[in-house]
Amino acid sequence: MFGRQVTLFEIFGFRVKVDLSWAFLALLIAWSLAQGLFPSLYQGLTVATYWWMAVVGVVGVLVSLVFHELSHSLVARRFGLEIRGITLFLFGGVAEMQEEPMSAKVEFWMAVAGPLASLFLAGVFYGLAALGQSYGAPPPVWGIASYLGFLNLLLAGFNLIPAFPMDGGRVLRAALWYRWGDLKRATRAASRAGSLFGLALVGLGLFNLLSGNFVGGFWWFLIGLFIRQAAASSLVQLQSRQMLTGEPVRRFMTDDPVAVPHDTTVRAFVEDYLFHHGHDFYPVVAGDRLLGSIETRQIKAVPRALWDETTVGEIARPLDATITIEAGGDAVQALARMQRDGVSRLIVVERGRLVGLLTLKDLMKLLALRLELEQE
Repeated sequence: MFGRQVTLFEIFGFRVKVDLSWAFLALLIAWSLAQGLFPSLYQGLTVATYWWMAVVGVVGVLVSLVFHELSHSLVARRFGLEIRGITLFLFGGVAEMQEEPMSAKVEFWMAVAGPLASLFLAGVFYGLAALGQSYGAPPPVWGIASYLGFLNLLLAGFNLIPAFPMDGGRVLRAALWYRWGDLKRATRAASRAGSLFGLALVGLGLFNLLSGNFVGGFWWFLIGLFIRQAAASSLVQLQSRQMLTGEPVRRFMTDDPVAVPHDTTVRAFVEDYLFHHGHDFYPVVAGDRLLGSIETRQIKAVPRALWDETTVGEIARPLDATITIEAGGDAVQALARMQRDGVSRLIVVERGRLVGLLTLKDLMKLLALRLELEQE
């Protein structure tokens, strides 16, 4: 879902990150506020005033999104669920859950926490706007507060639409889950509702584009596509977790991976391993004991004149918890680690010995095959 991310700050133990795509959203909001909304509502102010109002407004949007997602995260923590962090991206924000809620009750309270938080903020900002007007504050001051009140009201209302994976869709899933007692069936129904809503937004976007409203039409079209994709991927994610939960890593690993002895020279490694097998990652061993790993980028850091003198063991990446996993470990935890750490493979060990290699590509291929057979 996300591209490159930058950490902004940490609050209550949750790391708040921003995807670089959010910078585009922030610029678009600032431009629309400074050039459109504020000049139409508060006439006669200077251009500089409209722009600093827009900047404060964008900061308010960021705070509002973080507050919304933070409420989800705090409720999730209250019920024992792990949240990796909060990420802001092009279409808003998301609290990154490591696992599915354990009951319909937990799902419901997690889902409604966000809209309730936004409604609370809407009341606070509208109250500040009213106080500002009553006590004669300048229009830019109470104008920004009024805008943020409306924004949070809109955020709460839009998220309550029963289209998964939005908050309203999660409330719908919780209700269906409680009624049917089947999480997968409830997720499938809620995802279908999300997909239909996304399709409706795509249609609205196309209608606006054909009517000449290019900016609005473009955004509705993109949001609709995003909701459809998110609804489908959420269902696949749930099915994948259910298939992997309780399954040991050894069931999905590649047995007897190609390993490189630690005393192999860089030149021999390039000629006998890289060119021969074509992989870009190899475990490094001493006998049957795992020492670390070697990748092509580490080879590039060694001058060619030293290839005959330098051994793989000297430049190998030392063992650490981010690249290894026990053969008896839970496969769903292995997948979560890959996604969390941004790695595509894990070295599988058993009592310090190399026993296999788990790759994200092979895991996804196997899951896709299982999902296809299940649908049939």
